[in-house]
Order: sequence, then C-alpha cells, then structure tokens
Amino acid sequence: MIKLIVGEKGTGKTKAMIDMINAVADTTNGNVVVVEKSMKLTYDISHKARLIDVDEYKITNYDALYGFLAGLLAGNYDITDVFVDGSLKIGGYDLEGYGTLLDQVNALAGENVKVTITVSANAETLPESVKKYMA
Repeated sequence: MIKLIVGEKGTGKTKAMIDMINAVADTTNGNVVVVEKSMKLTYDISHKARLIDVDEYKITNYDALYGFLAGLLAGNYDITDVFVDGSLKIGGYDLEGYGTLLDQVNALAGENVKVTITVSANAETLPESVKKYMA
C-alpha cells in the first residue's frame, strides 16, 4: 500500500513524514526503514528507524530504486513501514517513469507493507498514474 505526501518545495512534506516515522517507530512490532537521498534526517528521526542513504549505493534511477526496495523487502520479512524521501530526484523528475515505479512498488509492498513517499511537485501537474496514489 502506497501513500504519497505531495507538495511543492517548502510545504512541510518532510516534516510531516518525520512525524509519521517517529509515531510508527514507537508503535510498530516490526521494522521501519527510511530511504532518502542524502543523510539530512539523521538527527530528526527515531533511532528505532533504520535510515539508508541511496547515494551510498549509487542509486541513480527508478529501476535501481525499485531493485533496492525489492532487495530490502526480500531480505527483511519484518519490515512493516518504508518511508522514501527525495525519490523524484533519483529519477531525474521523469513523472511518467515515476508512475511506473509507483505501480511496481505498490505490487511489491502488497497489503503487508505501508510505503509512504514524498513527492516534491505541484499536485495538479502530476499524471494520473501518480495521482491515483495520493491520499
């Protein structure tokens, strides 16, 4: 299941996600994973959440991001929540390709894993393939 937090830069998406991460990390019986481009959330999120910087793994496109997320979920059956920040940057802001990524991640996560992703864009400019995941 995917949930998008959509808004232009400076609208509080990351702050909202930090609050969600910390709330889930304190209540879940499983593991919480936070995937981001750079390590800017290091001091903002609970130590109970696992923070991963995609730059360390040379992830530079949507296919690589999908493969990385698939590997995380395949190797860790106890992940209940995945948070992704900065994902549009990874794919070079290709919105059509982004819709494909979201479809793939949604199928991968199924009903057992909640995936929350920030999207730095104007909601009105997003294609339908992305909008369908907006909360």
